[in-house]
Amino acid sequence: MTAADEQTGRITDEAIARLRARIGVAEPHPRPPHYREITVDVFRHVAEAYGDDNPLWCDPSYGPRTRWQSPIAPPPLVGGDTLIGEDEVTELDPDTAALLKGDPLRGVHAFYSASAREWWAPLRPGRRVRRRNALVAVLDKPSEFAGRAVHEWTGQVFREEEGPLLAAQYRLMIRTERDSAQQRRKYDDVRIEPYTDEQIEEIERQYASERPRGALPRWWEDVQEGDAVGPMVKGPLTVTDIVCWHVGMGMGLYGVRPLRLGARNRRRIPRFYQRDELNVPDVMQRVHWDPAFARRSGNPTTFDYGRMRETWLIHLCTDWMGDDAWLWKLDCEFRRFNYVGDTQWLRGTVVRKYLAEGGRPAVDLDLVAENQRGEVTTPGHATILLPSREHGPVRLPDPPGGATDLQQALEEIAARFERGAGVAAER
Repeated sequence: MTAADEQTGRITDEAIARLRARIGVAEPHPRPPHYREITVDVFRHVAEAYGDDNPLWCDPSYGPRTRWQSPIAPPPLVGGDTLIGEDEVTELDPDTAALLKGDPLRGVHAFYSASAREWWAPLRPGRRVRRRNALVAVLDKPSEFAGRAVHEWTGQVFREEEGPLLAAQYRLMIRTERDSAQQRRKYDDVRIEPYTDEQIEEIERQYASERPRGALPRWWEDVQEGDAVGPMVKGPLTVTDIVCWHVGMGMGLYGVRPLRLGARNRRRIPRFYQRDELNVPDVMQRVHWDPAFARRSGNPTTFDYGRMRETWLIHLCTDWMGDDAWLWKLDCEFRRFNYVGDTQWLRGTVVRKYLAEGGRPAVDLDLVAENQRGEVTTPGHATILLPSREHGPVRLPDPPGGATDLQQALEEIAARFERGAGVAAER
């Protein structure tokens, strides 16, 4: 959740200016995609990783009977840091390489604080996907926590090769000067209490009641502001859940690999490895499955990935909206840890019903994930396009600014942030 190369980093006007010079400049992604060949099996593996059994992405015989006339990818697949997308930009000229070299805020802590997505077209099996990656915003913010903070938004945009633009994902890293170790004491009073049989039975009943809406349309005319979405339950979180997450989602940005491949990775990024109690080097990422190492990092036990809860909120939306709808936008913040043993209850509320751009029937949702202690861990928002009896089937949204290629999309996204029209997490 936090990272720093040094403990002496400072935020300066010069460093911010150097960062801003990089906005919109595409660069190769640090890791190749986990999936190059896009198949229905890929759709199923990714959906199962976050507990989604929707046949629209999991059953190859179901999709052809829907308005999409094919299985389509679960929304989390189109994005997800390293899941899919072969780089359009694979090499940099010397001037661009010099511009992008190093971190102007080296030593300043980076907290993965929020994520946002938008989707413009479905991904079907058999396609190849291209991506571009760039910094899209550097926002200088006052901070009660650290006096000064920088909100650093990076963007990835995706398209089918020789096809439509598909989606974008944005990651917010909040950069602060203060050593996060000073804040660890706030987790000292976290207690994960054993569950009673009755509590486990309540969770089991909730799981048994859940199912995707499927082929039954959720008409825009039938939805009202104030309507409830959910609930949906996720938990109690186990290490098995985290293992299954990695089966579908891969190992992420650091390229974690086993054995000889792991040794090669240690040579590539030695600072990502620390010695365990047997003096064996292992990845810092083991805070997610090694309780002793998690405690060394200031937490009471192991915990999930923020992006896991993002996919859970996506699941809440897609189960509610049905096959004929379209999840257009979703953003969420990662405010608290979700520890092994915690249970998240996901809920939503329809807060706005309106005609979006081009007269598209839409609803906005407020979303929340709350643990069994009553703590909000992941608030969020979503925009969903719904079919309408009066206005007809869903019409897919346009990419930002009507962009027709990925570089145009990145530039328009950066311009939106510059105009103060970024994602909801910046409200």
